[in-house]
Amino acid sequence: VPKKLVTTVSGCADDALAGLVACNPGLRLLQGHRVVLRDDLPAIRGRVALLSGGGSGHEPAHAGYVGKGMLTGVVAGAVFASPSVGSVLAAIRAVAQAGAAGILLIVKNYTGDRLNFGMALERARAEGADVRMVVVGDDCAFATPGKAGRRGICGTVLIHKVAGALAEAGASLDEIEKKVMAATKVMGTLGLSLSPCSIPGSKPSFQLAEDEMELGLGIHGEAGVHRMKVLPADKAVETMLKHMTDPSNASHLSLAPGSSVVLVVNNLGGLSCLELGIVAGAAVRCLENRGICITRALVGSFMTALEMAGVSLTLMLVDEELVRLIDAKTTAMAWPNILAGPATTRREEVPAPTEAPRKPQDETGIGTELPSLVTPPPRASVSLRNVQGCMSTTGPGTAQVQRVLERVCSTLLDMQDKLNELDRGAGDGDCGHTHARAAQAIREWMRSHPPPAVPAQLLSALADVLLEQMGGSSGVLYGLFLTAAAQRLRGRSDSPAWADAMDAGIEAMQRSVLGAVASQFPLGIPIPPEFPCIPHRYGGAAPGDRTMLDSLFAAAQALHSLHSPGADPLQVLAAAVQSAEAAAEATRHMEAGAGRASYIRSSRLEQPDPGAVAVAAVLGAVLK
Repeated sequence: VPKKLVTTVSGCADDALAGLVACNPGLRLLQGHRVVLRDDLPAIRGRVALLSGGGSGHEPAHAGYVGKGMLTGVVAGAVFASPSVGSVLAAIRAVAQAGAAGILLIVKNYTGDRLNFGMALERARAEGADVRMVVVGDDCAFATPGKAGRRGICGTVLIHKVAGALAEAGASLDEIEKKVMAATKVMGTLGLSLSPCSIPGSKPSFQLAEDEMELGLGIHGEAGVHRMKVLPADKAVETMLKHMTDPSNASHLSLAPGSSVVLVVNNLGGLSCLELGIVAGAAVRCLENRGICITRALVGSFMTALEMAGVSLTLMLVDEELVRLIDAKTTAMAWPNILAGPATTRREEVPAPTEAPRKPQDETGIGTELPSLVTPPPRASVSLRNVQGCMSTTGPGTAQVQRVLERVCSTLLDMQDKLNELDRGAGDGDCGHTHARAAQAIREWMRSHPPPAVPAQLLSALADVLLEQMGGSSGVLYGLFLTAAAQRLRGRSDSPAWADAMDAGIEAMQRSVLGAVASQFPLGIPIPPEFPCIPHRYGGAAPGDRTMLDSLFAAAQALHSLHSPGADPLQVLAAAVQSAEAAAEATRHMEAGAGRASYIRSSRLEQPDPGAVAVAAVLGAVLK
């Protein structure tokens, strides 16, 4: 496990934010949440508030972009994990109560971010807030983007700046949304890495040979599109720009001679400043040779992947208005305070000074110059937890509920390392950490008050716990599942109700909207139809996509036997567990169709899906 300079692995995200706020008087933490807000919240009264965020590990994103002229606040998750619905909602409420004239959520296109921010948006709208969401997908890596769409990476920072300048100028929510969506369609980003990264406490997410580099990888260590021998910086940059602008690439950026662009040369975390300068010069030179005008160039660390030694290039096609918005003043500490002007390798050099005439003593050695000295990172079956061996929907008793929940929590904590190891093949390797957070949250919840014995109430309460505290994609998906399953159990006392509850939960996960409010509140994400690579929903996997849904679906099919007269609930549950375990193992041979694993070639997915394995393990813990 690589060495990290942290106090504790579990507290590293909180410690990093605390340090940032301690050193920046313009920032404040929101009590009880991993949320950073502007110190001058009253100043946003009557203006549109901008919120963004995502997993930690991308510093200075996202908290570094909080300030006048950029973001109003950000919501941070654990390392490489999406923030929880509860924290996103708390941030929305904070700016709404400060008098914001509308709220825009700027979200990178990752499943977990879409799910958590989208769920919070639905809840905030139910409370009467005017909230919109823009999903940014600027990755140019994949020639044929899959179901998950283009990833949101460093170009998101430019969207923060454009939206922030508009909000500071007093633009309406409608205007900001419209102009930001237009900006997302003229932007592209591509990454290149020389090394992997590793979340604190875990091994690297992938391996590269000493003579290899990888093109098109993501900011969580997800695999790219091509491994190749290490190239000189200028050749590497040419390769990146060629891939980004190749018309045969469905996610390419159209770049014609005479175009004006803003260029961002972004350090992915572990590249030296010397190398970054070399890459920046090569990028400017290569673009100039294509007849492109680099109106502005930003060079530095804008959106990192922990210690990854790599770089990403972002290009945004700009007109005079966009350039003015990029140039507008901001107090955000991570935005570079540089002189506005174009970038060029053809800048006239300062003439070398002429050598002054030697003084007479120089010829004798007197007064001659001395030599210089150089020193040298439960799920569905939670509904089944409450079956308690008797498959009763009238309530098995609080003590029995606690025993089963404790078994489930112990199971998840015991397999934390195993799930992390399985998850490394898909990029970040944090599945075990995410489920351990769920187990710890459930334990803490049980210590604070006895869990309800009525299954519908229990599932609903567990949904709230996971939505508030688990984070990641899993937290929202389990919350969706449990909410829908609880609704199906209400008012029923028959064993088949459990099969119906499982079906309802799976349907809710596939639709990925709040089961309780889906019929009342539209999704409303402003993603234009001409940008089809971003799904018009928060989630939406299906059986066979190599996700946790495969185990859930298999278990649900087995539970349908409960509808047969005389069915033995215990035998049906045992069959459901066996079906889930077999389905989890079968994911080893599936092509990933959703989530981060969908970015990886199937030949590199040599292990079963960690989410499916976790579901099967939880079902097994219920049966013990």
